[in-house]
Amino acid sequence: MTAAILPALRKPRLGRFGDPAFRALTSAFALLVLVILGGIVAALARGALPALAKFGLPFLASAAWNPVKENFGAAAPIYGTLVTSAIAMLVAIPLAFGIALFITELCPAWLKRPLGTMIELLAAIPSIIYGIWGLFVFAPFLQAHLEPAIIASLGALPGIGALFAGPPLGIGLLTAGLILAIMVLPFITAVMRDVFATVPAILRESAYGIGATTFEVVWRVVLPYTRTGVLGGIMLGLGRALGETMAVTFVIGNAHRIQASLLQPGTTISAALANEFTEAVGDIYTSSLIALGLILFIITAIVLALAKLMLIRLEARAGA
Repeated sequence: MTAAILPALRKPRLGRFGDPAFRALTSAFALLVLVILGGIVAALARGALPALAKFGLPFLASAAWNPVKENFGAAAPIYGTLVTSAIAMLVAIPLAFGIALFITELCPAWLKRPLGTMIELLAAIPSIIYGIWGLFVFAPFLQAHLEPAIIASLGALPGIGALFAGPPLGIGLLTAGLILAIMVLPFITAVMRDVFATVPAILRESAYGIGATTFEVVWRVVLPYTRTGVLGGIMLGLGRALGETMAVTFVIGNAHRIQASLLQPGTTISAALANEFTEAVGDIYTSSLIALGLILFIITAIVLALAKLMLIRLEARAGA
């Protein structure tokens, strides 16, 4: 009897000392993340200071990129980064949403596991493999079949025709955006599938029991219950699209130009860093590239902050 009571008496004593120690340890880990993040920002800001001091705010609006004359601007890489990411998300989000809904709501039981495994395998493919496939398979297909049809059908339309003007090169902003869409699709799909699976079965059964259709169950039960996870999956995919390097470098054309046509070559911040950092000669050249990295960091932080604000507003509206 005494031997059974002693461990029970010791547990509160261990918990009294263990809980504060555990809290302090986890707090230290959280602070370490902030310290690392602050160190990254400080290193980028220090490296970018010479270029920012020389060019000032016009650095953000200038499309010039002349290493010989040391005249640099970030407008073309910023434009390419935003455009390719926007194309990727416009294509990937509807596809990921449809695939995730099919797996969780409509897919036969025998097909769920193989389909989920194939999606996860897509996420495991290295980005350079996507780039090689895009350069040697996807880009020639676009050049021979898809881009001529786009130019013939949409290129003559007023307004949006400028987005699809020019010769079919196969490489360019559109190709890079589509490659990014294929790359981020499995990430967004996997997150959406997992959050859709967390909806309690009783909620679905109750909705079906009162006569709701599958569309009504998805729109009025599944999405409201999982909107936080869905938005998190979209932000995960957007972060991957903004920072992707090798796959984009293969198919975007790497031209420091801003052109209205999505079929023409361009560049992104990450592609410019990958292509030119090892060749940078001179402090201003290197500093300009580091400044591009700082700008990409700021863009990512702004996008995540806006997503968080959107989520807070959605939660407040749902609570009201």
